[in-house]
Parts: sequence; structure tokens; C-alpha cells
Amino acid sequence: MVEDKITGVMVYYYFVCQRKLWFSLHGIAMESENENVQIGKALDELSYRSERKHIAINNEINLDFVKQTGMIHEIKKSRQIEEASIWQVKYYLYYLKKRQVTDLQAKIDYLLLKKSLEVNLSLEDEKVLEKVITEIKALSQDGQPQKVEKTKKCLKCAYHDLCFI
Repeated sequence: MVEDKITGVMVYYYFVCQRKLWFSLHGIAMESENENVQIGKALDELSYRSERKHIAINNEINLDFVKQTGMIHEIKKSRQIEEASIWQVKYYLYYLKKRQVTDLQAKIDYLLLKKSLEVNLSLEDEKVLEKVITEIKALSQDGQPQKVEKTKKCLKCAYHDLCFI
């Protein structure tokens, strides 16, 4: 359950699927056995080896790596769930800004596509994130998950069997 800590993964799941988020908030983890997750982890391990990676801050955010120039990098294998990835990175910027860490930039690196996307945080984004944080905390108090809403994302989701079988 959520206490006061909101993680980047929670924000990511919020934008992917709130049912998946509910399962995660309630200690139901299905990611470790999922082939797509394992591929992503392998790509992460094999990429940017010269960088200091996985910078965990207060068990809330986990930055893939940060360049000395102040550029936060988030590594993703594809753009399939780009909106959620963007909001996850915006949350990192928001989280750090709330702790007086400013003048940072952020980028999502799509390894398989060999492309990247710069991510910025606006004042409007901060308002959206404050609402998201409130909704994540409320979702953690719900006694049961949201109803299943089948989308294309469901086919590759680690929680697919839990929702549909």
C-alpha cells in the first residue's frame, strides 16, 4: 500500500493502466516473469555501461542515469507506451524540483529505435502531477481493482493472465 511515497513506476502505471497500478499498490507483482520486462532489463544492463546507472533517491525515484551536464536519462526499448514514459520522467523532474534540485533536463532514450526524446516540465504538468499523486493515494485505499478495460496494451502486459484468465 502507498504511504507517502509515490514512485516513478507508480506514475508510469497510472498512465498505462490503473488496474495494473492497483495490483502493484497491493503487492501483486507479475513483472519478474514477463518476457517483455526481461528484454527491457537486458537492454538496460547492456547499454550505457560507462555510466553510473540506477540512481535511487529515497526509494521513490530511480533514475536510469544522469550525465554530469544535468541531463536525466530514462531508457526504454520502444515508444509503445510513450505517454506513460513521458509522465514518469516529468515526475522525476517534479520530484527533484520539490527538493530544490533545479536546472535539470531530461531525455528518454529509445534503445531499439536509436532515438531520443527530450522531456520538459511545465507549470501545467506540475498541476497534473499533483492530481495524479492524489489519485494514486486514493487508488491505494480502494478495496478492489478497477474493472477490466481491454486495450492493445493488454496483449503484452505482465498482468494479462490475471485480468483475462
